[in-house]
Amino acid sequence: MAYKITDACTNCGTCESECPVSAISEKDNARWIDPDICIDCGVCVPVCPEEAIIAG
Repeated sequence: MAYKITDACTNCGTCESECPVSAISEKDNARWIDPDICIDCGVCVPVCPEEAIIAG
């Protein structure tokens, strides 16, 4: 189950810096999670100040 970043994201980059496998990057002025790299660890979820990362 991959994680997704919703429209609530403010592009702060906190999740990207915390991801242990560098699955999160910026594309077209928004953060996105590469499902091929994501290991579903969930580290990004609690660090997001906007609660913009969801499972699914």
